Amino acid sequence: MSTGELQTYSLVELAVERLRHEILSGHTDPGERLVEEQLTRRLGISRAPLREAMRLLAQQGLVEHIPRRGARVAILSDDDVRELYEVRDVLERHAASTMPARPDLTALRAALDVMRTATETGDRLELANAHRRFHTEVVALGGNRQLAELYGSVLVRIQLYMAVNMRREAEAARAEDGVARHERLFDAVERGDTAAVLEALSAHGARTYLS
Repeated sequence: MSTGELQTYSLVELAVERLRHEILSGHTDPGERLVEEQLTRRLGISRAPLREAMRLLAQQGLVEHIPRRGARVAILSDDDVRELYEVRDVLERHAASTMPARPDLTALRAALDVMRTATETGDRLELANAHRRFHTEVVALGGNRQLAELYGSVLVRIQLYMAVNMRREAEAARAEDGVARHERLFDAVERGDTAAVLEALSAHGARTYLS
């Protein structure tokens, strides 16, 4: 890879991270148009890396390309959200049933620590990211890499939905309650209690936002 290609790739990564942060933090609304000229000026990049960044964000389910109308922040219907939660549940239950008796919990414990810190500082985006990392690490313990990657992509789209509800979440529940739920799930995983893991996962999640 040439120096020019490396520079372009780093610009693509920069654009992906900036736009992903804005979308998942709720700073942009579902359906909001992403105007190429405005984004190139704001991000300080040319059209080529921006278009590649938008393509990658579309693969993640965060951006939609509308024929003859350009790109916009993805919109999830009620059916989309229900289906995503159903897929999440299936993947979690399969992973829980295939966990080893003594899994390495280093990454899971680290995600829980980040969650506690984000709760103390009130950083709701970092808290949402930590929630996603924690659940991804739980599923990764099942040992199926392809399943874990699929699960991660499902969680990103769920986080897009949750970004819209961040203020509503803050009003409905304390962040400390979320940490306590994840601590119970961690304890069940640490004990190797599959039934308790499945019970914790079943009672977990943000279905309170579903109508």
